[in-house]
Amino acid sequence: MDSSPAKIVVGREEWCSFPTLGLPAIKARVDSGARTSSLHAFNIQPFRREGQPWVGFEVHPLQNDRRTVIRCERPVVDRRTVKSSSGVSERRYVISTEMALGESVFEIEVTLANRDSMGYRMLLGREAMKGRMLVDPGLSFCMGEVSEEALTKSYGRQPAKPAGLRIGVLASNSKLYSNQRLMEAGEERGHEMSFLNISQCYMKLDATNPEVYSRGGKSLRNLDAVITRIRPNMTFYGCALTRQFESMGIYTTNSSSAITQSRDKLFSLQLLLKNGVSIPTTGFANSPMDTKDLIEMVDGAPLIVKLLEGTQGRGVVMAETRKAAESVINAFKALRANLLVQEFIKEAKGIDLRCFVVGNKVVASIQREAAPGEFRANLHLGGTAAIVKITPEERALAIRAAKVLGLKVAGVDIIRSAKGPLLLEVNSSPGLEGIETATGKDVASMIVASIERKLRWERPLGASDLALP
Repeated sequence: MDSSPAKIVVGREEWCSFPTLGLPAIKARVDSGARTSSLHAFNIQPFRREGQPWVGFEVHPLQNDRRTVIRCERPVVDRRTVKSSSGVSERRYVISTEMALGESVFEIEVTLANRDSMGYRMLLGREAMKGRMLVDPGLSFCMGEVSEEALTKSYGRQPAKPAGLRIGVLASNSKLYSNQRLMEAGEERGHEMSFLNISQCYMKLDATNPEVYSRGGKSLRNLDAVITRIRPNMTFYGCALTRQFESMGIYTTNSSSAITQSRDKLFSLQLLLKNGVSIPTTGFANSPMDTKDLIEMVDGAPLIVKLLEGTQGRGVVMAETRKAAESVINAFKALRANLLVQEFIKEAKGIDLRCFVVGNKVVASIQREAAPGEFRANLHLGGTAAIVKITPEERALAIRAAKVLGLKVAGVDIIRSAKGPLLLEVNSSPGLEGIETATGKDVASMIVASIERKLRWERPLGASDLALP
């Protein structure tokens, strides 16, 4: 006769709780395809207590709610390298804690990871389910549902108060992770946020009364600040709108002139070199007659060919032989495309650094590694990312590059070479998903906080806040 306890039947999503963490209710995705369970966590800080490793972290326990924050502490069980569903590898802290599911309470191991971009704040993996549960993917909430009233009572949520600053996000896609995060972060910090679709804004040029309107004739004059996130194919019109906001006395995170010169790869590299920023040796010419000299300039093949109009790794080709280099360069020239020829840094082994600069500070940094068979460390091409500790020299290089181009918010890409750190590129509209997911840092809130400092706006007494640099 089988004396093992009866297994409970769970659906594809369930409400659970973590009594020892002070989390009375959290919705979990039940996923037998994942080995280890994962709990949403940010501001993860390791420390020691009585000589043992512990970790402190904060949790947003409720979906689509970044105002509700619970602070937790637990002993560290392990640190493991985990590859997320988006292909990003990261080292995660592992803790052991009690989980309550219906009437059952048991100890499970969970990894800590920033799941703000995920649909669920908790992922229940098969290790926690083994010997305890049977999953029916056609069901949901077999252990019971939790009402909004119960959540409000459990977490003591308060209704949002009127906004502080009026901040617009000037961009093209309201559903993009980065733009959603900026909207959430601003609202979380008490501001009135507006998404401004570049293609749906228009302007009135007037010496005494310049205006920007959104579709429908709504004036945007009352904005205090605009977060400029202009995609490359909207650079001309996006920068025109940014100049118009500037003429209206509205603060912009990145100015029109800074964005324009950062998008001109040749001019930006010349400007950076003039100000002492080191880059890989680079050649530029107009005529195919000079192709061989260009190749010699960068010490021959292998070498990198970059279209000046390319972005996010597009229009970047590695030529492994001299013959291939001549063919690629001349083919681009025949199409009247402007290109740079750049030395290939062999010793980097497909790894680069992304340093995220806000103001005059590197607030987060990751190491990106190219996917097998690729030479570019590009997350869009299957590359992976992990937290990295950058050197003081690399930090100074990133800050200097952003400052030279006049950017207050920038993603600075650096490669480690035998000659020291070299600058690859500076992005005036850097994405947030890769850096926030890998580091667990709330970079979006850091950008909003930089606006508060610039406009000398102070949060009301008693308002919840994150400790941001």
